Amino acid sequence: MEGLDAIVVGGGLAGLAAAYTLAREGLGVILFERGDHPGSKNVTGGRLYLDPVKPLLDGLWEEAPLERQVTKERITAMTEDSSVTFEFSSERLKGHSYTILRSPFDRWLAEKVTQAGAFIVPQRKVTDLLMEDGRVVGVKADEEEIPASVVIIADGVLSPLGEKAGLRRPLEAGRAAVGFKEVIKLGEEEVSRRFGLRKGEGLAHLFFGAITKGIFGGGFLYTNRESISLGMVVGIGDFREEMPFEMPQVLEDFKARAEIAPLIEEGELLEYSAHIIPEGAYRLVKRLYGDGVLLAGDAAGFALNHGITVRGMDFALASGVLAARAVREAKKRGDFSANALSHYEALLRESFVLKDMETFASTSEVLALRRLHDHYPRLLCSMAEDLFRVGEGPKERISRTFWRYAKGALLDPKVWKDLWRMREL
Repeated sequence: MEGLDAIVVGGGLAGLAAAYTLAREGLGVILFERGDHPGSKNVTGGRLYLDPVKPLLDGLWEEAPLERQVTKERITAMTEDSSVTFEFSSERLKGHSYTILRSPFDRWLAEKVTQAGAFIVPQRKVTDLLMEDGRVVGVKADEEEIPASVVIIADGVLSPLGEKAGLRRPLEAGRAAVGFKEVIKLGEEEVSRRFGLRKGEGLAHLFFGAITKGIFGGGFLYTNRESISLGMVVGIGDFREEMPFEMPQVLEDFKARAEIAPLIEEGELLEYSAHIIPEGAYRLVKRLYGDGVLLAGDAAGFALNHGITVRGMDFALASGVLAARAVREAKKRGDFSANALSHYEALLRESFVLKDMETFASTSEVLALRRLHDHYPRLLCSMAEDLFRVGEGPKERISRTFWRYAKGALLDPKVWKDLWRMREL
């Protein structure tokens, strides 16, 4: 272990990207992963936006185990017994984002890390940081002390090491959500048939409204090559305080809905998982760097829910690469102090990472507005029913139906208040 330049804690995307970049630059790096292998404990999945990270990890994507390129976007507002869906599809979306399954993807990226020259040590939990004169000088793993010039903390959303380094505060219930997901196998041809897709094309579908009983959260469905990832996310604070029922039952109710049940009929359940997701957790971060230490990925709260897009994996990869670049510069200067490592934050500010995090800093609070999950889905579905239904009496003009609902909304002061808040999205 002598002469070790960097220790990376955590074998998720941020940690793997950091180790890969460091190794390619010729630095001595070791990555500790508490699971059997990188990806073994990572049950998240969904979509990866490639455009932001292609320039940072050029040359990797041609052989990456991506599932389907998303060419079709859907958003559905739901009441207890109805729904309204908005769909957008375009050839121009091709190559923009891909669905992925994290376990195989992370294992593939881990192989690239070892090929680049880094060491990955699985089944080793880092329990503490080594400190000397107020600076981080290594880690303690299973009672073994391992020194290094710098430690990159990428240990996930809870990040106990980030707290010990003094870089962030403990995770608050209001800054996190719990996600429940199933991977359901249908077969490649059946996935394409059921969702109206051509070979290699994919769908990303988000749901909100009555499925979360009116509180913050929503559902998601992503098409993989031979399966779908289906699940729900609910804010931990609301879940703990206001849901008098079990979350697995909420997922079962979602699966039983008429909009979902035919899509998963006769599918084979491959995986069921639950995990914690940061929601506005970036506000818990005090600093992204310190003497001999950097914070990356979910540990730094780098995740965004815009309402129509949910992002995290692109932030993780980018922050890992930029953390490694900051370490490379510190190595050249022979200085791993906080002052030298502050270059990491400068790199993040030049990139999309901190620009997007600051632009959308308030989205979690806005999306938590109760009326977005009960009042507005009911309003949309009620208007759609009036537009499409032909009853016994004479039919109202379409323009009159629109005006009736618009007038009701315009005269509601709560709508104006909500619109004012939603300008932050």
